[in-house]
Amino acid sequence: MSKRNSYSKTDPDATFMHMKDDHMRNGQLKPAYNVQIAVESEYVTGVGIFDDRNDIATLIPMLNNMKEKLGHKYLNVIADSGYESEENYLYLEANEQIHYIKPQTYEKWKKRNFKNDISKRENMRYDAESDFYICHNNRKLIPTSIIHRTSASGYKSEVTVYECENCDNCIHKIKCTKAKGNRKMQVSKVFVKKREISYKNITTEFGIKLRINRSIQVEGAFGILKSDYEFNRFLTRGKNSVKTEFILLCFGYNINKLHSKTQNERTQNHLHELKPIA
Repeated sequence: MSKRNSYSKTDPDATFMHMKDDHMRNGQLKPAYNVQIAVESEYVTGVGIFDDRNDIATLIPMLNNMKEKLGHKYLNVIADSGYESEENYLYLEANEQIHYIKPQTYEKWKKRNFKNDISKRENMRYDAESDFYICHNNRKLIPTSIIHRTSASGYKSEVTVYECENCDNCIHKIKCTKAKGNRKMQVSKVFVKKREISYKNITTEFGIKLRINRSIQVEGAFGILKSDYEFNRFLTRGKNSVKTEFILLCFGYNINKLHSKTQNERTQNHLHELKPIA
């Protein structure tokens, strides 16, 4: 079972997962695979079949497999927030690839509630030279200890614990922390730094274009496979057989895509252009 905590008797390679198409609305678990695709110029260029329920752990093996099969690596890697992790950021930088990963808190950052929340680290001032944060009441949160964490994949990260020097008699404490003592905060400096870089990347004009195209091309491909092709379940069992089945399906998708782009004289178009704002 590897590191899984469930498997199906009819397909030992599969893991029980909640389906998006839950018509009974009872949260029923079904044996399934986490299917991943990589898309370039609207063509599926990579396929991965995983037993992990979340997407974070699939990015690195997916890219390693593509590099091995294709013989090259892509400079720009665009992914949704489900793939954001310190390990993934460092992997991409080590392989000289530019990450355009949407932060998991990206949508929250836009909201007024988040911007006005004094408990959030993002809303505190940070002195990088002396390594301390300043809270809403102008009191320092200084580093007090280091925690080392190991992820499910074996990646080890370092987390710094910051603690306010004194929260006594602070009129804002009730809005800042539920702790009886001083406010404490755990920060992975590496993760924060890499997230800031990725945020800057996705908010450039080119980054916005790539992010929109990820949504159009990747989600669009899945939409065609599931809706137009009516592909809702695998006919085979076992990870290798399932992968072969899905690769054949993607071959057909790519042939149809080539035909469509040829008919519409779009074979040289790799990215959809951004529509001007009225």
